[in-house]
Amino acid sequence: MRLFEEKINIILADDDRDECELFKEAVSEINENYNLIFFSNGKELMDYLNDNEIHNPDIIFLDLNMPFMSGVDCLRQIRADEKYSDTAIAIYSTSSSDQDQEDTFTLGANVYIKKPSDYAAMKKILQHIFKTYWQYHTSDMNRETFLISV
Repeated sequence: MRLFEEKINIILADDDRDECELFKEAVSEINENYNLIFFSNGKELMDYLNDNEIHNPDIIFLDLNMPFMSGVDCLRQIRADEKYSDTAIAIYSTSSSDQDQEDTFTLGANVYIKKPSDYAAMKKILQHIFKTYWQYHTSDMNRETFLISV
């Protein structure tokens, strides 16, 4: 699995525009070799992913609470599609609910990230995802490595 030799195709589905801008800034500081696409709701994301002409993303960051279609509903549909079996999915949410963590783990998310409260923490988490966890996202998935927080 590649890490930084080729462009990383990243999707962020989040309805908070300010959060998306901070995310983009953090990713650009971590790695210049990426394609980043934003979606402001789950329906837009799924319409995009259902287009057979797209390049598969390497990782999808899903907010749980989005309009039109929740992150959990998106996760369920993505994992039901064989085309995305190798795509890493990171839940990226303000929720710290044990039930949300359990549900998304059971549905096949690779990691659960509680949105950090500041930019430095966000950048640190994203560095961890891109440099450590992400390259091994299909091996040894377990509850101990599922929740990431700073």
